[in-house]
Amino acid sequence: MMLIINGDQIEVPGRIDDVSKLLTHFDLDQKVVIVEWNQTILEKGIHQDTRLSDGDRIEIVHFVGGG
Repeated sequence: MMLIINGDQIEVPGRIDDVSKLLTHFDLDQKVVIVEWNQTILEKGIHQDTRLSDGDRIEIVHFVGGG
């Protein structure tokens, strides 16, 4: 499946069919992230229920600590 993630066209395996699995695929499932799916900001509680389709536009923002 082809997705547009943070402006880049990226092919992900077909088994990644929801936002939760997408975050796990990119090792972001244990981090604090903001996900925008087709211009809608998603609350964490609905990541598993949000189904992905070919061509979806995803923006993922995660926080990086430092000093």
